Amino acid sequence: MFEWSKQRGFTLIELLIALVIAAALMSIAVPSYQAYVERSRRAKAVADISEISMALERYRTIAGTFPDSLDDLNIPLPLDPWGHAYQYLGIDVASPPNKGAVRKDKNLNPLNSDYDLCSMGPDGVTQQQLTAAKARDDIVRAGNGGFIGLASEH
Repeated sequence: MFEWSKQRGFTLIELLIALVIAAALMSIAVPSYQAYVERSRRAKAVADISEISMALERYRTIAGTFPDSLDDLNIPLPLDPWGHAYQYLGIDVASPPNKGAVRKDKNLNPLNSDYDLCSMGPDGVTQQQLTAAKARDDIVRAGNGGFIGLASEH
């Protein structure tokens, strides 16, 4: 009648092989997905900084100077993709800041002469000089808007 000797399921070896294959695929897929997510976050930060820069230029056209803070723009300000506020320092304003507070490149030259605008990146920590370890992951505006991107690429 019934033949119990026929195999009706997976053996332990077959299940282990399937798990090994799934683990191997995951070890390839997860890092690729994480790299994709990080690239998209950087692209979003670059787009946000570009939009805020346009709002700052509109403000300067109307008021004749850049604002002292981003709150003076009277627009909804987004958080960066990592949940931190964008950092702004008006350099070409009525009451200029301490020159030691401006962002600097590897040669200690100021990045901008009008204003600094950046995201502190995934770690939420920054330093004034771009070559400093805590600033390498920042998304910065440099060259008075000629460059917007990863600090380590500037």
